[in-house]
Amino acid sequence: MLKADQAVLVVVDVQGRLASLMYQKDEFYRNVRRMIEAAKVLDIPILWNEQLPDKLGNTVPEVAEALAGMTPLVKSSFSCCGNDNFMARLKPLRRKQVLLVGMETHVCVYQTVLDLIPLGFEVHLVSDAVSSRSLDNKQAGINAIRDLGACVTSVEMCLFEMLRVAQGDKFKQIIQIVK
Repeated sequence: MLKADQAVLVVVDVQGRLASLMYQKDEFYRNVRRMIEAAKVLDIPILWNEQLPDKLGNTVPEVAEALAGMTPLVKSSFSCCGNDNFMARLKPLRRKQVLLVGMETHVCVYQTVLDLIPLGFEVHLVSDAVSSRSLDNKQAGINAIRDLGACVTSVEMCLFEMLRVAQGDKFKQIIQIVK
């Protein structure tokens, strides 16, 4: 069971020209942004990652706007876990549930899961907030991630699971985000 006080949102590499080539990119951007906005409402820490932004470009504006005031963790490894700064930020949070969004599903997202699970993290892949250049690669990544033991969820599924009840201020704010 997902719990907001045990979760961290990891945003993986939604950047540069490559992001514009993602399968159903507009819906993908919208869902990543929804997860970021919901994480803020639910007090879930966000770890924002960028792969070699000097070469690949910065996070796309549609997503970066929601991350205003935060600084990305720059990495060269495909897996976020290959970045010492990421690990130095993740471990002290003492949260064992990782909500994972970003791109590409079959490369950086997959390899991050490959590293997180052996470290004891419960990974929840937000399937409508990840993408690859092709549907085949996205699906291959999701299948491989599921085979590793991660939970596959969706934006609405994970948010309502963490809320548990349809009442209160946080519920009202989340409803506005998912509309």
